[in-house]
Amino acid sequence: MTFLRAFHGRPGLGRLLAVRLSSQVTDGLFQAALGSAILFNPERHADPLAVAGGLAVLLLPYSVIGPFAGALLDHWDRRTVLIWANIARAVLITAVATSIAVGAPDTVVLIAALVVTGASRFVASGLSAALPHVVDREALIGMNAFFTTIGSGALAVGAGLALALRAIFGSDNSGSAATTMGAVVIALLGAALAAGFAHLALGPDHPDTEGAPVSAEHPRGPAMRAVAVGLVHGARAVARARGVSGALTAIGAHRLVFGLNTLMLLVLTRHSTLGGGIAGVGLVAAMTAVGMFFAAILTPISVARWGRRTTLYVALSVGVVAELTLLTFNGIVICAAALVLGLIGQMAKLCGDAAMQMDTDDAVRGQVFSFQDAVFNVAYVAAVTVGALVISDNGHSPGLPAAGAVIYLVALVAVRAVYSPRRLFADDPAAHRAAAEADEPSNPDCPRSAQVSATPSASASITTPSN
Repeated sequence: MTFLRAFHGRPGLGRLLAVRLSSQVTDGLFQAALGSAILFNPERHADPLAVAGGLAVLLLPYSVIGPFAGALLDHWDRRTVLIWANIARAVLITAVATSIAVGAPDTVVLIAALVVTGASRFVASGLSAALPHVVDREALIGMNAFFTTIGSGALAVGAGLALALRAIFGSDNSGSAATTMGAVVIALLGAALAAGFAHLALGPDHPDTEGAPVSAEHPRGPAMRAVAVGLVHGARAVARARGVSGALTAIGAHRLVFGLNTLMLLVLTRHSTLGGGIAGVGLVAAMTAVGMFFAAILTPISVARWGRRTTLYVALSVGVVAELTLLTFNGIVICAAALVLGLIGQMAKLCGDAAMQMDTDDAVRGQVFSFQDAVFNVAYVAAVTVGALVISDNGHSPGLPAAGAVIYLVALVAVRAVYSPRRLFADDPAAHRAAAEADEPSNPDCPRSAQVSATPSASASITTPSN
């Protein structure tokens, strides 16, 4: 099987997967432990603005910092970054656990948790940027789907571990602190696994130590200078690659819609037949997870047969229809729509990951992935915040799903414009042909850049939604 052969003779691929799993288990354990201690509880926080404010505290600051920090991934040995980022996570999680144990105010704990979240995102961007160094280009899309799916399963395992530890240590401050400390052990394991890679085995191809000159195509220079211009370089790299621009447009639109839907769900679960509070949220989250699982199976097949561009067109079109069904405000329909929206959102994300790994130079890949994280989080928080200002007290606000459908429709038009050969390549037919090769099948049909294994075994894992 093509997928299994990708691991043969590539020990680095298996080790990178192990680092990814340890990172996701750490995230799942930490987030569940923190959430059970003080974080958002839809049954207690009835004010939609409070939900929006909390999400902004956790996500928005990193979205500003992340693109700058991502520049380091393109200048420093990514192996070293993964080692020290995991060690930093362990230290910071210890600080969070200590603040919980001593009964520190929620604000203090959340600020500490914010820094942990930043370190975790740093690790995630580093792992994504490193993947092309341990797997053949032809297998990238299938391997992305597999890593994403099994990684989400590891996130669920971490959450399960948190529940088990909480049952052992108790639910008071000291028990919550002890549960949170469990994530420290796994973070240190991730650092140890990353240390097994050789120097520069994960890139970048031209680290600072080689003294590569700064240029528009390869914006090198001292790492601290790179931090100051990381956001600009990430945006420029995205603008130069139409495949990346199109995918990020779709991802940003989906996150806007996802933010509106999340807020609406949190309010609806207090008044609908979905179940009260956490039970209703859990049911919809489970259906979203099922959709994400199917995306891991279907995306490699779709991209190999029709290309990334057509896959994005179909995903956004289906999103318009699925969002309109939410106007029924029926529990069964909401669950079905959650499955479909989880499917198309993850398809866009996988297409985006593949585009960033295939269509951007290794010199800026870390910055591009961090730029994606910024789009991911800013769009989500912006949608939740705006939605909180207009949603009704009981959550029955037809304007929100209607707005979601319009967002998907506008994104579809925008993505088509991004891919328009007349607008982008009217004066450069050669560039048009080269760019088209990366997005569309060249035989019936599979482009060289998208020939992947689409066997279900590549995705046979349980997944849960993640940020």
